[in-house]
Amino acid sequence: MGWIGAGREAKDAEFLELVSGRTGHLYRSACLLTSGDTHYAEDLVQEALSRMYVVWRRSAFTGGRGRDRIENPAAYTHTVMVRTFLAQQRRRSSGERPTDALPEPEGHEADSSLRLTLLDALGRMPPKDRAVLVLRYWEDRSVEETAEVMRVSSGAVRTRTTRALARLRTLLGDSLAELAAR
Repeated sequence: MGWIGAGREAKDAEFLELVSGRTGHLYRSACLLTSGDTHYAEDLVQEALSRMYVVWRRSAFTGGRGRDRIENPAAYTHTVMVRTFLAQQRRRSSGERPTDALPEPEGHEADSSLRLTLLDALGRMPPKDRAVLVLRYWEDRSVEETAEVMRVSSGAVRTRTTRALARLRTLLGDSLAELAAR
């Protein structure tokens, strides 16, 4: 095997390191984006990683300079996942849901009712509102980073965030105060 084959093996090893270190976080974010649909979340993570692998194999990705160079592969992977989610939501019918009940978790945690209530409320929100809330408050991204991922202006992110939070508060109503008091 020549030096080209060794370079590919090194890239594959780097990619596997990225995947093993970020898959759990990607999955948790995907679960929030999909409002608890674990199967759809798994598919979303798999799609993002497969798209990332195609980009990763390009020689300019990890060693090049200029426009093809990506400084933060983990953040780029999250961006790919969110954009994939938004693109799929545009194609899916808004009422399409395989089931309206979430499976019971194996271990019952004290905040499971709160978690299910929040997932249900997120599931009733438009995909872009859900995406902006996940990026801003779950991923803890700045307004500018969120704007870049969603391909909108910073002002649009601020406006959508404000409106999405108001919608979420309306959807939750008094149930949030009751669950948080427990």
